[in-house]
Amino acid sequence: MNAIVIYKTKYGSTKTYAEWIAEELSCDIKEAREVKADELLKYDTIIYGGGLYAEIINGVTLITKNYEKLKDKKLIVYTTGITPPDCREYYDGEVIEKNFKNGPGNIKVYNFLGKMILEELTPVHRMAIKTLKKIMSAKENPREIEKLLIKLCDTFGDFTDKEAIGELVEYAKAE
Repeated sequence: MNAIVIYKTKYGSTKTYAEWIAEELSCDIKEAREVKADELLKYDTIIYGGGLYAEIINGVTLITKNYEKLKDKKLIVYTTGITPPDCREYYDGEVIEKNFKNGPGNIKVYNFLGKMILEELTPVHRMAIKTLKKIMSAKENPREIEKLLIKLCDTFGDFTDKEAIGELVEYAKAE
């Protein structure tokens, strides 16, 4: 298998998953800032990981802006965040819409739990969480996902799970 895992991390969860995936696939691994799109052309399988911030996948434009060059490759994107992966309406709706303007095309997308440790968050992210909670809490009739987001604003810990990569790894290995 000729594959690479590329990642952009802020707090470390995305890098942790990238290392686990690269280890399982015995493939190259690089931080997104070290990669130019043309370098990706030599790979058959390209896996990109980025943290999820307000439904935006950190750095995924490396893939989306170069989609025409890469569309014949096996493309995989994974996200890390604290929204539970079974919130399919959120991931398959808002996240896909904000990151893949014409839909994901042939890009297979996976979602993994990351971590949120208050002491590690930047002041900007701490303020964003506080603001998000205030805005969502003020809504008269919040949707279910908004109720969940209010709850998640107070959820702290490391929720990374190596077993979660199984389906992605199997898909990457499949012909």
